[in-house]
Amino acid sequence: NLDHVAVKEAVFPFIKLPGVDPVLGPEMKSTGEVMGVDYDFGLAYYKAELAAGMMLPAEGTVFISVKKADREKILPVARKLHELGFRITATDGTAEFLKSNGIEAEIILKVSQGRPNIVDAIINRQIDLIINTPSGKRGKTEGYLIRRAAVDHGVPYITTISGAIAAVKGIEAIRKSRMTIKSIQEYHEEVRRKYG
Repeated sequence: NLDHVAVKEAVFPFIKLPGVDPVLGPEMKSTGEVMGVDYDFGLAYYKAELAAGMMLPAEGTVFISVKKADREKILPVARKLHELGFRITATDGTAEFLKSNGIEAEIILKVSQGRPNIVDAIINRQIDLIINTPSGKRGKTEGYLIRRAAVDHGVPYITTISGAIAAVKGIEAIRKSRMTIKSIQEYHEEVRRKYG
């Protein structure tokens, strides 16, 4: 039983691919991998995301827009973010669902609904984290515009429920404790001494 946790993350060069939808498909290949290692899953995940160029915020405003099939699954994530003091904004359907389940959420307009909208908020640095599960549609959809704006303006974004759960664990961990700074060789030496 190891004392530390290692989390690997693939790195994709979306910032260097203007116009490409930054959601993963089966044909995509990463340009590399990074790894976060610590004694707690949340801290290891936070480190891996940081190494991949995505700094998860410890506070601020979260935008949530998930497909209907993911609404029940996003509740624990939204609840935890609210408990941590994050301001939650969401598209109308997601916001109404969150409110009906006791989670405060402010409605923000979709691009198709006028201005100021979610893309304006991203450009104006009013959003610190985006959770947006794709509907599966291809092309210049609402989700595409949000994800592309996130990449272009350096806002961390998450496109899966499992990623959102892990991100919340990372945010919670980084607020509670400090990252361990050790080389991989030091972790390796701990394992060698323990299991020698």
